[in-house]
Amino acid sequence: MSGDGRVVLVTGAGRGIGRAVAQRFLADGAQVAGMYRTHPPPSGVLALRADQRSTAEVDAAVDHVESELGAVEVLVAAAGIGPINMLMRASDDDVDEVIDTNLVGAIRVARRVAGPMARARRGRMIFIGSISSGWGASGGSLYAASKAGLTGLARSLARELGPRGVTVNVVAPGAIRTDMLDAAGSRLQAEEIARAPLRRAGTPGEVAAVVDFLASDEAGYVTGAVLPVDGGLGMGL
Repeated sequence: MSGDGRVVLVTGAGRGIGRAVAQRFLADGAQVAGMYRTHPPPSGVLALRADQRSTAEVDAAVDHVESELGAVEVLVAAAGIGPINMLMRASDDDVDEVIDTNLVGAIRVARRVAGPMARARRGRMIFIGSISSGWGASGGSLYAASKAGLTGLARSLARELGPRGVTVNVVAPGAIRTDMLDAAGSRLQAEEIARAPLRRAGTPGEVAAVVDFLASDEAGYVTGAVLPVDGGLGMGL
C-alpha cells in the first residue's frame, strides 16, 4: 500500500482532520481525491462535491475517481458533523442529520469501494471515529452513537474483508484543534483538555500521521483496531 501513486479517497477533505489527511497523502506522493459538501479540499486534490447522505452522489463521486485516477486503494472516511442537541431536545431532523451524515454516509462510501478492493485483494479502510464513542459525550449523545456505530461497522468489515487482504480500522480522536472544538466554547474546551493526561489539545496533523501509518505496508497486520489519538483521555476505551 505504500509508495507513490496509490489512489486515496478522503471524505470531508475540505477542513479539519480530513484536510490534514489529504495533505499528508499528497506529501506522500499519492493520488488523492477528496469528497466535500461545502469547503473544497486543498490544491492538488481531485475535488468531488458530493453529499454522502445521497447514494447517487456517492456512487457518482467514486465513479469519477475510478475514471480519473483508478480504483480506490485507501479510503479515509473523515466526513462528519458535531453534536447538535441534547437528546431530549433533539428533533427527528436532528437525529436524521447526525446519524445519516456520520454513520450511514460512511456506510455508503465503504459499500461502494469494498467490491473493487475485495476483487483486487488489497486495500485499506480507515474511519475517523471519536473517543466519545467509549467515553460518552454529555450533550452529544447522537454524535457519540454515530461514532460508536463506526466501530461496529469497521470490525464487521474487518472480518468480512480480511480474507481478501483488506484491513479496516478506526482512529478515535479526542480534543483536536478543529472548528468542532472551537464551537464547543472555551469552558468546555478547557474541561476536555484538563481531563487528558497530556493537558493539551491535539492537532489534525497528529491524527493524519496515525491514519498514514494505518494505510502503510507496515500496518498490514493491523485490522479491526480502534486507535485513540486523545492525549490519554480515554485510556484505551
